Amino acid sequence: MERRTLGAAALEVGAVGLGCMPMNWAYTASQRRGDRSVRTVHAALDAGSTLLDTADMYGPFTNELLIGRALKQRRRDAFVSTKVGLLVGDQHVVANGRPGYVKRACDASLRRLQTDVIDLYQLHRADPEVPVEETWGAMAELVSAGKVRALGMCAMGVRPQGARGTRRVSGHLYEGTIRQLERLQQVFPVSAVQAELSVWSPQALERLLPWCEARGVGFLAAMPLGNGFLTGTLTPGQGFEPDDIRARHPRFTAEMMAANQPVVAGLRRIARRHGPGWTPAQVALAWVLGRGRNVVAVPGSKREEWAVENASAARLGLSPRDVWEVAGLPEARGSWD
Repeated sequence: MERRTLGAAALEVGAVGLGCMPMNWAYTASQRRGDRSVRTVHAALDAGSTLLDTADMYGPFTNELLIGRALKQRRRDAFVSTKVGLLVGDQHVVANGRPGYVKRACDASLRRLQTDVIDLYQLHRADPEVPVEETWGAMAELVSAGKVRALGMCAMGVRPQGARGTRRVSGHLYEGTIRQLERLQQVFPVSAVQAELSVWSPQALERLLPWCEARGVGFLAAMPLGNGFLTGTLTPGQGFEPDDIRARHPRFTAEMMAANQPVVAGLRRIARRHGPGWTPAQVALAWVLGRGRNVVAVPGSKREEWAVENASAARLGLSPRDVWEVAGLPEARGSWD
């Protein structure tokens, strides 16, 4: 697989990574099988998807334990990215960016992952009660201590809500994030920024991705398959189990899933033009990879065949006509708020 470089640390990873969250967090509980997930990690590594993206809050903690189990014999094959800064309570998630907590959390992640170094340590969310420079400074000390190789930031914008959620979002979506990133750069280099980017959520293209490109910062494209919608395997009204995040997602109501089918139809049309075997998911991932040489797509998967299919998208080169057709697809309907 093509390799791409993340940030000033010049860390190389496969162009398509593996998002590990769906293996045992946020999606259908009945499909969580540890052995299957371990096989999925191995299949992804075999296909060149070296970046494994997890977080201590996924589970909480069980996702890191799973990755640690999968990497017992294959640590050198993987680039491990995990996150810190969020705590899961009974009914809510809260931020914790206190320096002492960050250092303890890193040690706990190292134990669960069964490794002596984390390749990319990401701040999941900034703590509004702690100056972000203090949190980032504690993370930088972990690099100096040899426990972490590089630092990254997860960027989540506040989405304005139109009458039907169809209004194109302007660059101000990530203005606060960019100001925060500028502050972090004064403390220690940001090697990667992780934010949502997909055919149906392209807002990062307007300001955030250009900021990363101008500074040589890697961009980890989260949810590049639109929580599974862009794969074309979901049907309107199919329903989701209560613990599946899509059960409460405005774009996954039966009405909105039906309204957004033209987006999937367009991706499927492009896939057919490339020949038998190509899928809408692979077109969606190839489009994301084409947004910049610093972009790494991180689709989530819990099944071997999907991980292999996603990895092969790195071989699909979209033509100017393909890109033009994607640009002409209808904007996704359904507010995220």
